Amino acid sequence: MVEFLINPIVVTVLLTIGGVGMVMELFSPKFGISGFIGLFALVLFFFGHFQAGFAGYGTLTLFVIGILLIFLELFLPGAVAGTLGTAALIFSFFLAGENPLQIGISILIAIIISMAVFFLMIRVLGKKLVLFNKMVLFDTAKKEDGYVSNINRLDILGMEGTALTTLRPAGTIIINSERIDAVSEGSYIEKNARVKVMKVEGARIVVREVK
Repeated sequence: MVEFLINPIVVTVLLTIGGVGMVMELFSPKFGISGFIGLFALVLFFFGHFQAGFAGYGTLTLFVIGILLIFLELFLPGAVAGTLGTAALIFSFFLAGENPLQIGISILIAIIISMAVFFLMIRVLGKKLVLFNKMVLFDTAKKEDGYVSNINRLDILGMEGTALTTLRPAGTIIINSERIDAVSEGSYIEKNARVKVMKVEGARIVVREVK
């Protein structure tokens, strides 16, 4: 059985199953069958190489550390933990392999197939990365729910006042003894001219001179 597990073709298949299983888990709301199958394939890989004497406890420890770092990436900011975890994982494969060239080819094939499955899930099947949805805030502050970015002065729409300063086009007006920042519709408005509020767009008050 050990000879079978360390066969180059079997090694490539196990690494590919492991990679595809982990990719499939990105689209699952929780750790499921694909994750268990992928993890089991990687365990078989290390079991065969450990029994054959190619992998030691240090290699297994590095593999476990890599898995833990990738898991911690879900809870830590930045991509440091994920990058270090992926590097540790790949390095542990090289340490466990009998032939660095052969294991490198197997890893490359596994990565290519896993990436192909990843893009197939997104582009063709239209799947979403459910795993990352828990880390992204999708809620929006809507006006209908009572959230406003500023006070909307609809109460002064259509009212008249006096230009306290010259509007070029921005300036200050007075309506019922209240100083209000406003802008003209584009024309130049002299100080003390009569103005009328034509539009209210959030904090933007648009006025027009009353002739």
